[in-house]
Amino acid sequence: MKVVNEETIRYKLEQREIDNLSEYATKSRFSKGRKRPIEECNLRTCFQRDRDRILHSKAFRRLKHKTQVFLSPFDDHFRTRLTHTLEVSQIGRTIARALDLNEDLVEAISLGHDLGHTPFGHCGEGVLDELVKGGFHHNIQSVRVVEVLENLNLCQETIDGILTHTWGYTPKTPEAQVVQLADKVAYINHDIEDSVRAGIIVENDLPKDCINYFSSIQSKRLNKMITEIIINSLGKPNVAMSEEGWYYTTKLRQWMFDNVYIDSPAKLEEEKARKVIRELFFLYCDMLKPVCEESKIERIVTDYISGMTDRFAVERFKDHFVPKGLQLSAKDDYLFKLANSAE
Repeated sequence: MKVVNEETIRYKLEQREIDNLSEYATKSRFSKGRKRPIEECNLRTCFQRDRDRILHSKAFRRLKHKTQVFLSPFDDHFRTRLTHTLEVSQIGRTIARALDLNEDLVEAISLGHDLGHTPFGHCGEGVLDELVKGGFHHNIQSVRVVEVLENLNLCQETIDGILTHTWGYTPKTPEAQVVQLADKVAYINHDIEDSVRAGIIVENDLPKDCINYFSSIQSKRLNKMITEIIINSLGKPNVAMSEEGWYYTTKLRQWMFDNVYIDSPAKLEEEKARKVIRELFFLYCDMLKPVCEESKIERIVTDYISGMTDRFAVERFKDHFVPKGLQLSAKDDYLFKLANSAE
């Protein structure tokens, strides 16, 4: 039983949710709680606390060097897994605010939804899915990150939203439904923008009926998708896009798979990335055999590799498989010579 102290700021925030949010919103005071009870914070609701725990986790910080679609892009303006996560959060909060749902829960789920993603994006996920007995799915790994690897002890509602953010799962709260939609809206739109930036497609390449429905302008297309979700969900227990809007959204998504995600210049380096993951997997399994129970090896190696950033995986591959010459300390004599001769 949660201890209620009516003098705390948390109590006032919880009461504000009860008084102002939709009847369908998930109220933090009535959360199903955590696996291990903890002393309540006087300043934050339980979902705000979940958000903060995720934000301060090591797995969250590593997202900045994990691929979204384009592997290790030189151009700083391409999305990474971190910027994708922030865009999902922004879109999700916009929808939640309009529908009077719990923004804090939406933000917590959004920030945590991709914590278990592999290096090299879905390419890396696909390799581990082939190698690991029972397969590998980043949403399930994200739950493992928050429950086991970083031991964040999050609320059940947050964990459910992280698990169900991907296709084929049924969220238990409207806030989790928001994130499931916000994830799709975010990556469809920003992947189109990145693909245009990379010169792989131009806006007019997109299906004409989708352009006519959403617009060829990025901001207008994004706004229309969000608006379609909000208008179709006002006053309803479930959050969903209009049937017509969803038809064109999924058609646009499929077009991106056919023209960008599966076979395009964006994918040229993926076979190399697959080799990096594959070779490291077998190497680490062999390395652990003398020191670890065989039944635990695959799980340990999967956790280690899935947590890597792109560049860390490449560096580990170089360390183990690329021969090195004699290592000498770096010399910057010419730099100091220039400094000494400067007038």
